[in-house]
Amino acid sequence: MKKEVRTIVYDKTLRLEAYRLTGIARPFPEHFHDHYVFGLMEDGSRSLSCDGRDYIITKGDMIIFHPYDNHACTQKGRNLLDYRGLNIPESVMLDLSEDMTGERKLPRFSKHIMSDAQIIRSFRLLHEMIMDQEKAFVKEEKFLTVLSALFEKYEPNFYKNIPACREEVEKACRFMEENFSEHISLEEISRYAGLSKSTLLRAFAKEKGITPYRYLETIRIHQAKQMLGEGMAPAEVAIKTGFSDQSHFTNYFSRLIGVAPGAYRGIYKRKEGK
Repeated sequence: MKKEVRTIVYDKTLRLEAYRLTGIARPFPEHFHDHYVFGLMEDGSRSLSCDGRDYIITKGDMIIFHPYDNHACTQKGRNLLDYRGLNIPESVMLDLSEDMTGERKLPRFSKHIMSDAQIIRSFRLLHEMIMDQEKAFVKEEKFLTVLSALFEKYEPNFYKNIPACREEVEKACRFMEENFSEHISLEEISRYAGLSKSTLLRAFAKEKGITPYRYLETIRIHQAKQMLGEGMAPAEVAIKTGFSDQSHFTNYFSRLIGVAPGAYRGIYKRKEGK
């Protein structure tokens, strides 16, 4: 039998627990939590009872439990459980709700089980970022994006129309353009723009078509191209453009431009040699 593996990470930035359960066959008896649980079935099939209703959950299903939702599950079929989960305390959810909706109220999502492909892809990526201890900016941005999508689709009483916020978005852009070499945070950008973090994310995506983090990374790459073209070494360029390390810079530059920083620098060296 496949060995049971349980891995858990506490994320100080997001103030939540992320965990992965693999190779699990045993049942979970009826119980409840004092926090929100967001889970994703990566493999296996389970019979789930929750608040008096019965479900069959399978690979690709996403699960939401509110605080004090009574639930239990048992294995169904031969495939063992492979499950990703996030535990979000009520205090954190209150802060998120206030940030996203202006109301300090705990949300009540309309479904316990969902199969929304776009949200699930984002949730999986977020979970991987947390387990891999990705840096705070991109992780926090992805977290708020996932929660905003869940609020919009499954908590209609909380979701409100997004104001255009064009001036605030432009302020955020200027801040990133002027401070791209620093390790700036989403909190700093939001404060400068005069918007909550979730409002900035939604308004920015609506106005620019990309997230603030992607905008910042693109600015950094544009600056890096100029520096490399002037003959600066990739390691120095990584520092001067605000990337966390040369490896991150090289990977991102290669993915966006199609060649490694050293190769790009070499193109300009060859031009100068002609």
